[in-house]
Amino acid sequence: MNAALQGSVDEAGLTALAAALAPALREGGVVHLRGDLGAGKTTFARALLRALGVGQRVKSPTYSLIESYQVAERALHHLDLYRIADPGELEWLGLPDLADPAALLLIEWPERGGAALPPPDLIVRLDHAGARRDFSLTAASARGARWVEQHLGGAPRT
Repeated sequence: MNAALQGSVDEAGLTALAAALAPALREGGVVHLRGDLGAGKTTFARALLRALGVGQRVKSPTYSLIESYQVAERALHHLDLYRIADPGELEWLGLPDLADPAALLLIEWPERGGAALPPPDLIVRLDHAGARRDFSLTAASARGARWVEQHLGGAPRT
């Protein structure tokens, strides 16, 4: 399960990376999005949701904490936990109801959710690199390893 991919991209490259990953995520799963403020987590999530077929406006869940979408009978949930001070605050979000294995969960700031969150299949790390973003995609499950190896080639991209 050592599948990983890393590189550096501009915003268009980040959008292309999300689009390349989208076919794998049609089966559902859990993706943790990590990085500092403004590193591109929401940009990546928005591009991924659009590539998965979300036709409506993809809103940032910064204030609502969660935005949910339905595409071809698949539930897609985008969570932003930046405003969470304690994992106990997540109880009212109904996370167990979202944890359907066929659903896709994209979780920004997962470190704030602690053990209240389902474990990730894939960890996406984004870091500022001037006008570009350094990225790493690391498999955290056999499913995540399959995503990286089959849909992204498992090789670094620049």
